[in-house]
Parts: sequence; structure tokens; C-alpha cells
Amino acid sequence: MSDSCDLAIVGAGIVGLAHALAAARRGLKVVVIDRDAQANGASVRNFGFVTVTGQQAGACWRRALRSRDVWAEIAPRAGIEIAHRGLAVAVRHPESIAVLEAFRETEMGAACELLTAGEARARMPALGADIRAVLWSPHELRVESRDAVPRLARWLAESHGIRFVRNTAVRGITLPAIETSAGRIRADAAVVCPGDDLVGLYADRIAAYGLTRCKLHMMRLAPDRPFRLGAAVMSDLGLVRYLGYAELPEAAALRQRLEREAADALANGVHLIVVQSADGSLVVGDSHHYATTPDPFAPEAVDRLILDEMERILAFGSFRVSERWIGTYASASDRLMLVDRPEAHVRIVIVTSGTGASTAFGIAEEVIADMFG
Repeated sequence: MSDSCDLAIVGAGIVGLAHALAAARRGLKVVVIDRDAQANGASVRNFGFVTVTGQQAGACWRRALRSRDVWAEIAPRAGIEIAHRGLAVAVRHPESIAVLEAFRETEMGAACELLTAGEARARMPALGADIRAVLWSPHELRVESRDAVPRLARWLAESHGIRFVRNTAVRGITLPAIETSAGRIRADAAVVCPGDDLVGLYADRIAAYGLTRCKLHMMRLAPDRPFRLGAAVMSDLGLVRYLGYAELPEAAALRQRLEREAADALANGVHLIVVQSADGSLVVGDSHHYATTPDPFAPEAVDRLILDEMERILAFGSFRVSERWIGTYASASDRLMLVDRPEAHVRIVIVTSGTGASTAFGIAEEVIADMFG
């Protein structure tokens, strides 16, 4: 195989696709190379939840806002359904209300509402009886990631002329040569988006960041009676995990309470996200366990912690678990993402916080602007 392009992108997950879009919008000829036949990693093993509210203040929050805007713009063009919009952070503890009140006073909370339990149930009747307050955010949107990511790739190919080379491993990059298992591609520049493959291309560069991998549990639930949730739902546990809340001084008291009352959940990195699909099923998670090579097993006890938290927040009757899966992503203790420059015209881009769907479009626009001015 021989081909020539302005930019070769290694990796067709959401981070790679975001860079392909940003480059194509600048009129660049783009080739995307991926080792799999279709999206199979973290980009489809998630909620499809584009989260703005709760992202760390500053660059991450601004990238999430921009990424949400890009999703909203391209989804109808690419035939991607937006399943629902908005976020309800439903809380049970007075310490959580203090965190939400403080968040409302920040720039990030300016468009959000702090609702009483009664006001919240009028919008979302499935909320449980113990809810004390709800932060309502208008910013979020949700897509079905296992469908949206393939549709996005197909639209990029059909509407922007981006060439996809699948089932192909990249063995080395010495610009202008990209050596692959299917032959050589000529490229003037390259962006490597390896996801959680930390020992492939530029392994020495990646090792310097001290990354590990995070494993998470997720489930799909089939409720026994139909109902509409109408927005994504989170709980008190999210306020000590999402940095937009957790870095507020008021979060310290909440953490102390949760360490006493929800120690098992914190130890397993459990916080609650619930989103709904068009068929009425719910995607529920998640947990966080860290290792260089996470084991492939999903203990029922961890799933039970997630479901117990959901049943404290939502009351919609009985359900069955129709699917279970695990996901893995690259993780760092000191950064949410990284952009490394091994050569003048090569970038390594890794989201290290599980926020690819929420921030990748914003990151990609910055990287492509830096590379191509």
C-alpha cells in the first residue's frame, strides 16, 4: 500500500477522530490508521455522556464546553441521535448541598439551577424519597457511544474525504514515512492517539509520564416498567471525584462524611452516573481500579455498590441487568491529558482522565492549531 497525506493519525477512537475533524476543517488531507476493524476500546465502552459541569475549572472546563458545542453541531449531520440533554446532580447530605451552593457561585455554575427536592421531582419524577436537593445543569448531552463513534467515522470519510486504514498496525514513524503492517504511508505530520496502549509507539516518551491504566465497571439495566429519565443523573459520590466540585473547600466536609459512611464505595472508586438510551434502558456505572495491566474480571460486589448507590437516588421499580462490561483507559495522577512533542511535526495525545468524549474536540482544535498555525 502507498498513500500520501498532510496528516496521518494513529488511532480511530474519539481522540483520533476529533483530530481528524479539526484537521479536515483546515483543508488538510488526512489518513487515520487503526489496528482494529471498528471502534472497540474506551470510546465505545462508556456512557456517551458529554460532561461539562463538574470538570476541573479552567482549561478542562473550557475544552468540555467547546467539545459539547462540536457534538451538538455535528451530531445531526452525522446521523447521531442526541438521546437527552442536561444533568441532575441529586444529593442526600447537607454537606453536599454546601458544595453545590459554592459551585453555583463559580463561573462554571452560573447557568445551573439549585432545585429543592420538590422542584426536582416535578422535572424528574423518578428521583428517590431521600433526595434533599438537585443541581440542574443545562450543558450536558448524551449520545449512544457504540453507535455514535462508528457513525462519526463514516461521516468523516463520506463528507470530509478522510481515508481510514483499518486492521493495520503502525510499526514506526520516521517522517515522511509511516511504516505499517499494510505498507508505507507518506505523511508530512502525524498525531499518535494510543489510548491506553502505553508500550507501543514512542513507549519511552510515554513512560516518562508515569501513566497507569484504569479499569471500570458498567452495566445496562432494563427497567420492568417504562419511564423517561430525561437527563443524566449523578449523586453525592461524584462531588468528591469530579474536580470541579472536589477542589472546592466545601468538599472536605463531604469527603469526611463519605469516608465514614461510604468507605467501600470510595475504596472502589465508585461514583454514580445514570443515562438513558432511546429504548428506555439505562447505562449505569462506574468504578475505578488502577493497575499497569488491569485484570479482566468484574466482581459482583463492585457492581452491587454501584447499584446500591443508584437505588438511593432513583426509585423507578424493579429491573434486570441486561449487559455488563469493563472498560480501560490511560490514567495519570497529576494531569487530565497530555500532549507530547517527540519531533517537530509529531504529537502524542492521550486523555488520562476518562474524559475523551467530553474534551477531545476541544483538545484536538488546540493541537491542530499548534501544529498547522
